[in-house]
Amino acid sequence: MASAPENLAYGFAKEWGVVVLKTGNPANKPIRLGVRPGVRREAILEARRVLDVPIDLQNLSHGEFDKFLSAAYASEGLASSADAITEQGNLYTLAEDIPQTEDLLDSDDDAPVIRMINGLIQEAIKLRASDIHIEPHENRLSVRFRVDGTLREILSLSANLAGVLVSRIKVMARLDIAKKRVPQDGRFSLTLGAQAIDVRVSTLPSKYGERAVLRLLNKEQALFGVVELGMTKDMTEAFTNALATPNGIILVTGPTGSGKTTTLYAGLTMLNETSRNILTVEDPIEYALDGIGQTQVNNKVGMTFAAGLRAILRQDPDVVMVGEIRDPETAEIAVQASLTGHLVLSTVHTNSAVAAITRLRDMGVERFLLASTVTAIVAQRLVRRLCGECKQAYTPGETELRLLGLAGKHTFYRPKGCEACHGIGYTGRVGLYEMVVMDDDIRAMIHDGAREQDMSAYAFQNADTLLESGARHVANGMTSAEDVLRVCRKTGAG
Repeated sequence: MASAPENLAYGFAKEWGVVVLKTGNPANKPIRLGVRPGVRREAILEARRVLDVPIDLQNLSHGEFDKFLSAAYASEGLASSADAITEQGNLYTLAEDIPQTEDLLDSDDDAPVIRMINGLIQEAIKLRASDIHIEPHENRLSVRFRVDGTLREILSLSANLAGVLVSRIKVMARLDIAKKRVPQDGRFSLTLGAQAIDVRVSTLPSKYGERAVLRLLNKEQALFGVVELGMTKDMTEAFTNALATPNGIILVTGPTGSGKTTTLYAGLTMLNETSRNILTVEDPIEYALDGIGQTQVNNKVGMTFAAGLRAILRQDPDVVMVGEIRDPETAEIAVQASLTGHLVLSTVHTNSAVAAITRLRDMGVERFLLASTVTAIVAQRLVRRLCGECKQAYTPGETELRLLGLAGKHTFYRPKGCEACHGIGYTGRVGLYEMVVMDDDIRAMIHDGAREQDMSAYAFQNADTLLESGARHVANGMTSAEDVLRVCRKTGAG
C-alpha cells in the first residue's frame, strides 16, 4: 500500500489557497494546514483526502500565505540537482521539455523546469562561470554566462519561458512570487556532486518581464594565500609587511569584479591565528572563513557598514575588515579605529591606488588623518589568461607597443579557441597589481594636499603601475594585449 503524500501539488496549493505548514508527519498525527482568506470548503476536503491524515486549520493573511507557499516549495527538486547534464540531454533538449505555461508550477509536473535550472547551473560551473543572466526580450529569452569576467550567450529561448524560469528561481530563493514590479534579492544552496554551491539571486523588473541574475559561489573553492595572488616578489613582501603592522588602514581598490575580496581574504587568512580576534562586516559574506567572525550587512534593519563597524569595534577586535568604505561615516569610523590600535582592511571603488587618497579626502577625511593612518593601497584588475593549448604567436605593431609602453622587439600572443578552453581562447584569470606603500615623503605629500598626478609620479618611480604590470604579462605570453588594454587606462597610474 502506497504511503500518503506529505505535501500537496504546488498548482493545487496556489490556486485553491491551502498550504501544508509542516511536512514529516509522524504516526498520522494531525497536519497543520494554512488557508488563505476566502478558501473554499471543497479545497479543504480535497486536501484532507490527498494527505489522508487529520488536519488542523490555521488562517493566514494573503501575505503570510504567499510567504509560506514559497518556503514550502523552495527546495523541491534540488535533491536531484546532482544529475549530470549528459544523462538528461543538452540544455536545448531540457528547454524543449519545459511546459509552455504562465506559471511553471501550475502544471502537474514541474520537473522539466527544475531540470532546466539545474542544467544551467551545472553548465555554468563546468564553464567556470561566476554569474547566470536570464534576460527577457520582446521575441526571445537570452541566457548568458559571465565567464572570466566577460558575458557570452549560451541559449536563446522562446520568450514564453521567461516567466516560467524566473518564477521557479524566485520560489527556490524564497522570494515573493506575487511581486513582479519590484526588485528582490534572495539566495539558495544546492549540492552538485561533492560541491556545495551557494546561489545569490537578484530579480529586476524590465519592459518585457523580470530579469534574474544568479551569482554562483562555490563554498569548497580553495582561497588564495598572499603568495598565490600573482603579485611580484617585491610587492608580495611589501603587502605582507603592511599586514604585519599592528594598526593602520590597508585599502584595496578597483572596479566591481576585479578580485578585491579575494585579496582581502588572502590577507585575513595570513593573519588568522588564535592570538588575534578578527572580525568582518561584509555585503555579502562570499566565503566562510573558519576562525573569523563575519557579519552580514542588512540595510533593511539598519545594519549598514557604518553600524556594523561601530558594533564590532566593541567586540575587542585586533583586525577589522570592512567590505567597502562608501560613505563619510564609515570612512571616519575606520580612521578612528586605526588610530585606536586596530588594523583595518577595506576596499574603495577607484581606478588607481593614489585615487583612493583623493576619494577619502572627498569623503571629508582630514589630510593629516589620512597621512597618519593609511599604510598601503593596492589597486588591481583581472585579465584573462591565454589558453596554453591554442594561443597564437604574432609580432605586434607599433601602435600596440606604444599603448602598452613597450619598445624593441616582442612576441605577443592572441586567443584562438580549442576544445580545452571551450572555444574561448582563454582559461582562468590573472591579476594585475599596483601598490603604494606609505613612506615619509608620500605622507608629507598627502598632508600638504599634493595633486594626484604628483603623488603617482613619486610612488611609481621604481614600481609597476597597473598598465606596466599588464604589459609584463603580455610580453611573457600570459595574456593578450587586447585584454590588458580592455581593463587598463593609458594615462596615470592605471
